[in-house]
Amino acid sequence: MATLATENRFASPDDFYQALIDTHRDLTAEQSAALNAKLILLLANHIGDMEVLTEALRLARKGV
Repeated sequence: MATLATENRFASPDDFYQALIDTHRDLTAEQSAALNAKLILLLANHIGDMEVLTEALRLARKGV
């Protein structure tokens, strides 16, 4: 049984955050949403475990 890792696993979380912000710079809202969708699908494919992905979806939806 796979479980979703929710603890910080970044050596430098600020570096990733900056890269994410930089990737969205100068995009329209529509382009930014498309980029997010593509990124989600790429990372979901990399994870490849439906149980983990379902848990991630549940946690992401919680409180929205």
